[in-house]
Amino acid sequence: MIAKTKPAITKTQSDASKSSAAKDQPIKTANTGEFAFGKENYRLMLIGLAFILVGFLLMIGGGSDDPAKFSPEIFNFQRLTLAPILILAGYIIEIFAIMKRPKD
Repeated sequence: MIAKTKPAITKTQSDASKSSAAKDQPIKTANTGEFAFGKENYRLMLIGLAFILVGFLLMIGGGSDDPAKFSPEIFNFQRLTLAPILILAGYIIEIFAIMKRPKD
């Protein structure tokens, strides 16, 4: 059996082959007519924004009209637990909406 050996490529030959390969490939240009996000991305962004808005609205109130009087309403479940969870979920949805690739 005769083993075939690969011919050695010199530096000038490899440079020439790289430049000719680069010339054969078409140059890709940015398509400026398309939006960066798809329809689903914008829908998810609006949902995330709604979560954030509802979370901040749930934090409103609980104060007292008289500054010398203590109001225990500020320590309820809605203001201490539910609202921050909704805000955090809204930010997570926003990040997901930005990172999600639009369908082609």
